[in-house]
Amino acid sequence: MIERYLLRYFLAVVDQGNFSRAAAHCHVSQPTLSVGIAKLEQTVGAPLFLRSNQRVELTGAGAQLLGHARRIEREFNLAEQAGARSAQGAPLRIGLLTSIPGALVAQAVAGCAPGDAQALELVPGTERELLARLDAERVDVALTLVRDGADRYAARPIAEEGYGLALPASHALAGRTMIAAEELAGEVMIVRRHCEALSATSRYFVDRGVRPHFAFRATNDERVMQMVAAGLGVTVMPMGYGWPGMARAALKDFGARRTIGLLFSPRAQGLRQAMPPILMALEAIVADTPRPP
Repeated sequence: MIERYLLRYFLAVVDQGNFSRAAAHCHVSQPTLSVGIAKLEQTVGAPLFLRSNQRVELTGAGAQLLGHARRIEREFNLAEQAGARSAQGAPLRIGLLTSIPGALVAQAVAGCAPGDAQALELVPGTERELLARLDAERVDVALTLVRDGADRYAARPIAEEGYGLALPASHALAGRTMIAAEELAGEVMIVRRHCEALSATSRYFVDRGVRPHFAFRATNDERVMQMVAAGLGVTVMPMGYGWPGMARAALKDFGARRTIGLLFSPRAQGLRQAMPPILMALEAIVADTPRPP
């Protein structure tokens, strides 16, 4: 059996380029490291390095061992991290898409038992940021978009919704169920810069000859809705959003839609079968949110 410290010596020599730097990196003497490498070579039954005065190079056997050694060391590190998190009572790390209404998340948190907040860590981010955090094991699960073909994550779709117009409740077009782009030619608009449908929205209006003045650009949906309700302008956003003083209407022939759901990191897929209360609450609230067609 190959002991872990021998693989660490081996990787140090590969990464540092020679035995003396590798020994310093491992906080051992060079003779100790050399003895360890010799023991590893004896175990695998072949020389691992071609030694010279300036550098060492991998032999064929060394190159073959390298991939295995890195994978084993990575698994050791992940196991140690998981053990440390368990010993510390590590919180459940939930990524939250910034274009999902904050009121829904707040409602789910409010329904948790007293003290549950000690076991939670909420991490907001864009879709791209959340996927990167899932890959890096920096969040356990993300409430975000579920897209076709995203097979590298275990997914639990919750709800599908379209995008529509948000306009002041006092607007002349308020109360309509559907509005055409051409009817907005003279309107001031507000841009939700973090919207995943921003490119599709821009093409939709440009293709119809509508080039409005943009009075406000923001990445905070609550601020956007405040400005809409105040009469600053209109915007396009998912139909699950609502705000006092703000009316909603479908955009004629605008077909963009999105699916909201939970994505689980590779090491947290067990949560999919045994979801903690906060995830169950998020799922129920997102599913029950009214979404006009």
